[in-house]
Parts: sequence; structure tokens; C-alpha cells
Amino acid sequence: MRDGRPHRILAGSLHYFRVHPDQWADRLDRLAAMGLNTVDTYVAWNFHERRRGRARFDGWHDVERFVRLAQDAGLDVIARPGPYICAEWDNGGLPAWLTGTPGMRVRSSHRPFLDEVARWFDDLVPRLAALQAARGGPIAAVQIENEYGSYGDDHTYLSWLRDALVERGVTELLYTADGPTELMLDGGTLPGQLAAATFGSRAAQAAELLRARRPHEPFVCAEFWNGWFDHWGERHHIRSVDSAAGTLGDIIDADGSVSVYMAHGGTNFGLWAGANHDGDTFQPTVTSYDSDAPIAEHGALTAKFTALRERLLAASGTAPHRPPPADPPLLKPRTLPVVRGAGLLRALEAVSPATPSPHPLSFEELGQASGLVLYRARPRLPRGASPLTVTGLHDRAQVFVDGTPAGVLDRETGTVTVEGTGERVRLDLLVENQGRINYGPLLGQGKGILGGVRVERRLVHGWTMHRLPLDEWTAEDLGRAVSGAPAQGAAGFATARFTVAEPADAFLAFPGFGKGFVWVNGALLGRYWEIGPQVTLYLPAPFTVRGENTVTILELERLGERVEIRDRPELGPAEEYVETFE
Repeated sequence: MRDGRPHRILAGSLHYFRVHPDQWADRLDRLAAMGLNTVDTYVAWNFHERRRGRARFDGWHDVERFVRLAQDAGLDVIARPGPYICAEWDNGGLPAWLTGTPGMRVRSSHRPFLDEVARWFDDLVPRLAALQAARGGPIAAVQIENEYGSYGDDHTYLSWLRDALVERGVTELLYTADGPTELMLDGGTLPGQLAAATFGSRAAQAAELLRARRPHEPFVCAEFWNGWFDHWGERHHIRSVDSAAGTLGDIIDADGSVSVYMAHGGTNFGLWAGANHDGDTFQPTVTSYDSDAPIAEHGALTAKFTALRERLLAASGTAPHRPPPADPPLLKPRTLPVVRGAGLLRALEAVSPATPSPHPLSFEELGQASGLVLYRARPRLPRGASPLTVTGLHDRAQVFVDGTPAGVLDRETGTVTVEGTGERVRLDLLVENQGRINYGPLLGQGKGILGGVRVERRLVHGWTMHRLPLDEWTAEDLGRAVSGAPAQGAAGFATARFTVAEPADAFLAFPGFGKGFVWVNGALLGRYWEIGPQVTLYLPAPFTVRGENTVTILELERLGERVEIRDRPELGPAEEYVETFE
């Protein structure tokens, strides 16, 4: 019911933290033009509170402004404050300082966890409560946790969360959302609260299950997966227009309400992309969160937009037919020559002071959430070949012996052969956090070297660590890194420049480069990696300025000779993917 009348929720997911704030209003208008009456968004705790006790709600973090803009666009809002959100977002939205606390047990009624959530909710929830529909705002529903039945069955925890929301002023509809299986619904639902489902297919089957369990509740699909996300090294996942429109029609035909996930995916700017683990392999998520959504990463309207819009407008009946807006303008393609800067290891050691320790320290022990850590020791290597083994490596390490590359290790291959002469060597391990796991029982794992480093059976002691939190670097930090050492070797820093008369969107490609990170005018766009599938990185217009713009690259393996500005995305070879619960 909405204002006392029967109401069908026709929502779409759009995450404010994945869209530049100068583009929020534009993207919300596109959602409304699609025939939606509601936008839903998660609230990412770690995005707001990178350091404990220093939560931010300004600028890009101003979720209240986002909610008010949604109201200006004529949309209701569904708020999903977590505290866990999954969302293919780093650590599922939980702060690294929280999951790195010794003994912490997240997503449970573990008292230290509840105390931290209570403190966070004290700051967040009253802001959302003030924007509820009953107080003249657009927030019409609030989610309790997120797909909890896929993780645990601590109903004391779920009840505590519900009460925490109510005690802080939430009076609108509360609901849970879980996969449409007995197992997940048993673990994640609460008596007296609407039970919604998340799925990508078999809508009639999901409706039947929910109605059998909750015969007096409406059928709500809290996430309809009309596309899917991508991992590095896999193919680009798409879902055909006919398949997506067909399942949306099935939900509507089952008299259901729905939220299209994602309506507009956006981008994992900086180092916010999460990761998965399938039980055998670590799977880091790419920078793009396009997700084959009806509104593309840069705001363009796709054939899927047109097809879903037809279904949504037919379902709403009285919805005004807003004309779809034009696609955003794009910069003209061009090629930018690259100027090499400081060499890799010399630059990284120069930009950060060394932290000594007998043992290698994890990211958490170093007080660092994301980026790189350069580990250095000076072991004596026996004559001939010896195995060098890193235990508990999370996630990837480039190994150097006296400055020369000796191999690359990851979580699955933790050993490389090194050659010695019986003398001491300078051993460097450049370790990359490739994204914290956002889903499943491994949520909250630490990063860096969690075990030890051995030469054959002997542990290596006497380490120094250089902290390299790339996503916290200022423009001045970046400038010091680029010029902090001579140009040397195949990897390191490089810059390219371009001028524009008027800021506009673009896509950047890095032919000939291997793996690294890219900034534009000091803003970290994210990662690139030649293994794909993603080839281009989205550059939003607000990151550019009139006149000269600077692209800065940190290349870990092999610098190319040019950067390309392109006028269309290239997200890689595609394969159809439709999530189906067996």
C-alpha cells in the first residue's frame, strides 16, 4: 500500500557511491524516464567511515543529498543501510578496520560487532529517518541487513538490527531480502517483517515459494538480476534483451513488485571493487560495474532500456511518459604519447617511509585498507636454486631479487624458485590487495602477507614495509611518486596529457601496458589489467577540466608507449549469464 492505495513498487538500483555526485541528478532522471517509480541504494559503511570515528557525509558521501535529488526526480527511495551490503563492493561494505580487529565476528550477535554497528547507526540512521515519507521525504522502505540467509542463521542478530533501526526513528516498511530457497529464507527472514526475494530467473517458482511461506504478504523481488558483474580473467557477462524483458514480465505477471538490479551500475572507482572466492580460486572484480544494465556505465540508454521501459510503463498504467534523455556527449578519440617517470621500486620506496618488523606485517597491522605494500628483507640465499614460499599471501606478489624480477605469486601459487650465490640479496615483494571478499564465509579476510616467507624451510626475518595506500594519495603524493626517482626498467610511473575545450565523458585504453592503476587530474579511476575482460576505463566528465588534463599511470609490469582516448566502452568478449538457483 502507498498512501492507502494498492501500489506496485517498480524500482531500480543505483548506488550513489558508484556515480560521480555531479552526475547523480542525470542518472536519476534516466531511471525515472525508464518508467520506474523508486530508486534503491545501499549505504556502504566503509565508503563513509574509512577511519574509525571519522565518518563523512559531505561531497561524494552526501547520501542525504542523493535522496533529496531522487525526490526531485519524482522517485521514492528504498534505503539499504546494511551494515553488510555485498554489492560486489570491497569487504561487502564493512570497514577494513572493523574486520581487522582481532577476534571480531561480523554479521552476528557478537557484542563487539553490535557495539560498532550501534555507533555507526547512531550517526547514519537518523539522517535517513528524517527523509522518510512520513516526514515529507521520499524514503518509503528500509532493508534489514542483506541476503543474510546466504551467510548465517543468527536471528538474534537480525532482530537486534530491526530494533536498532526502529529505535533510531525508522517507521516506514521494513523488509528482508534473500535468495528464493528454503535454506536462505530460513536463515534470513524475520516474523512480522516482509520477506522479499533476490533472483534472476524462475520468477513464478520464487513467487510460489514465498506465497507458500507467507500467504498474506505481497510478492516482492528485491533484486531482479537483469545483468551480471565481471571478474578479471573471465569473460564479460551479458544478458540478452529478450531474456531480461521476459523475466521482468514474469514478475509483473505474477502480480509482483520489483527492483531492477542494476538499473544503472556505475563504476568501482578507486580501489572499491570487491572480490569473490568460489572455494578454490580467488576472483577479483573489475573496475567497471556496468553489469549490462539498461543504463550503461556512462549513462547511455541501451536496447535493454527500451525493452524494459515498455514493460514498466505498461505495468504502471498511469506513469507519465517522460521522454528518454539524450546520451551524454563524449570526447573525440585521440592518441596520447606517454612520458616515463620514476622507476617502480625506487619510486615506491621513496614515497613512503619504512616500517621495520621482525616479521612481515599485514595490511591491517599497518593500518592500511587498500593498495600496495612493498615488503623488503635481506636474506642469505644458498648457492644454486631454492624455493621461495609465501604463506597466507593475499592477494598477489611480484618478487624481485636485487631489483630483478624473479616471478609473480598469487594466493594459489605461493612458491617461486630463486637463484643464490651464498651471499645476501635484497628481496622485495610488492604485494597488491586486489579487493576484499564481499560474499560468503571468507568475508573479512586480511590482506598482505598473513603467514611468513621461507627460503626452503627457513623463515626470513628482518623486514621493512612501505605503505602504499594508492586510493588515499593526494595529488601532491602522486606528483612526488612520479618524480621521486629516475626512469628505470620496464615498469613504474608515466604521464600523458590532453586538452579539452569542454569537459565530457571518455574511455581510456592502455595498449601495450600490463597491469596497473590510472589517475586523471589526481583522481584514481581504478585498475586496468591486460588479462581483461575490461579493456577501457570510464572517465566521467567531472574528472576533466577545460584546458590541460593529466593522466598518471602506475604500471606494475610493462609500460606501453601511448594512451588512447576512445568514444565507446570495450568491456571484453561477452558471454550470456543468467543466475539460476537450483
